[in-house]
Amino acid sequence: MTMETDLPHKERTPSPISDDEKQVHVVEHLDYKARFPDLDERKLIRKIDLRVVPVLCILYLLAFLDRVNISNAALFNLKTDLKLTGNEYNTALVILRVFIIRGFVPYAVFEIPSNTLMKRFKPHVWLSGCMFFFGLTTCLQGLAQNYGGLLAARFFLGLFECGMFPGCFYLLAMWYKRSESQKRFSFFFCSTTLAGAFGGLLAAAIGKMDGIRGHSGWRWIFILEGLLTSVVGILFFFLISDFPEEAKWLSAEEKDFVKARLQEDVGQSHLYKPITARGVFRVLSEWKIIFGGFMYFGLIVPAYGYTYFAPAIIQSLGHSNIQTQLLSVPPWACAFVLAMVLATVSDRIGHRYLFTMIPAAISLAGFAILLRVHDNRNLQYGALFLAAAGAFSSMPVIVCWFSTNLAGHRRRSIGTAWQIGFGNTGGIIAAYSFLAQDAPKYIKGYSICISFICLSMVSCIAYFLHVEWLNRKRDREGDNGANLSWEEKQELGDLNPDYRYLL
Repeated sequence: MTMETDLPHKERTPSPISDDEKQVHVVEHLDYKARFPDLDERKLIRKIDLRVVPVLCILYLLAFLDRVNISNAALFNLKTDLKLTGNEYNTALVILRVFIIRGFVPYAVFEIPSNTLMKRFKPHVWLSGCMFFFGLTTCLQGLAQNYGGLLAARFFLGLFECGMFPGCFYLLAMWYKRSESQKRFSFFFCSTTLAGAFGGLLAAAIGKMDGIRGHSGWRWIFILEGLLTSVVGILFFFLISDFPEEAKWLSAEEKDFVKARLQEDVGQSHLYKPITARGVFRVLSEWKIIFGGFMYFGLIVPAYGYTYFAPAIIQSLGHSNIQTQLLSVPPWACAFVLAMVLATVSDRIGHRYLFTMIPAAISLAGFAILLRVHDNRNLQYGALFLAAAGAFSSMPVIVCWFSTNLAGHRRRSIGTAWQIGFGNTGGIIAAYSFLAQDAPKYIKGYSICISFICLSMVSCIAYFLHVEWLNRKRDREGDNGANLSWEEKQELGDLNPDYRYLL
């Protein structure tokens, strides 16, 4: 593994700097508020919040809804109509995350090139395009006539998904300082909880269309929800914001202000610096990057285990199809509230580590109750609140903590793609954790979820100890970067000896 200061000599060799450029660097060192006395920072942040966050939240909500609505559709005769037997339903879930060609290649491999392409084509083009085709594929999923057709549709959902989610996290991370990012990340990530709640209500309503025009209720769920996503994807071509350096809705002065405030926090962004294969492998060889992937991976298994199988678990408690859809809503609402409360407190005190561990422990308690209790329906249903709220409150803190600790476009694009891409392969494990033959106790599924929550917690501890050690090491070696120019330090991003990681 490479250490954080082990960069090739070639990358640390500065190019000649003219006197004019040196003067610019001196000006850039000044406090950004002093440089822009006429700009109201709070007003500008509110403008960014209204322009960037809501659009990404709606995108994430609809895409997540289309990704997991198969769990709602399964309650309306999908398995019967498509004659799914054995573990074929589980395979339909997992095909979203793997390409099966004499084995499998995790779709995580495609997420780093996806972020690179988003830089090239701009976020409003890349993300809206992925969203449109994601919705279109969901519509086609509703027209599947057999197991093979369902697999094909799920395959292309996975293909278009790999460009959306790491791209959203990457774009969001490039707009906010670390001290103000957690509320925005959690609100964005909580689109998943809103999608889960909204999906249950929507499925309960659409399911009543069973038989209209000869289509089963599960087909209408896919067709109508996919159509909505595609239409919104077209509109979002005009609404999704690009990176701060390219945002057309900001004035030139506002762009400079945003750039300056972020530069003071994490250094220069280097938007136009190309990403090379050598640079990718160098980033992925760092311990903190590896830990970041496992932090997220560990929680994906229980999160998607809950997402895909909560309707089946609730139905096993003795409820009808419509009741099951409605009862699936409150746990998601609870998860949203807890996530936003923790995010607000986390930003206020400027700390992340404990806000990954506390909700993870809550989720652990929920799955432990589900593992041990099988004769108390009220307690079992209550445990679902703990399982969902804990997992979906810890995940946005993990993603925010990791991605905003990385500095610069290159390192953030690679790091977020790795974390989300590798982490999402946990969906493969989740899909086969809750098998039909294990119902209604699902001992194996709950045990797997507990194990992976522990993996995430251990990884969070390892990441915390590692970045704390790096901070202390840089404190001890205060003059370690004395031989580096300002330009060289900015080039290093979070590897800059003057940079300190948020704990």
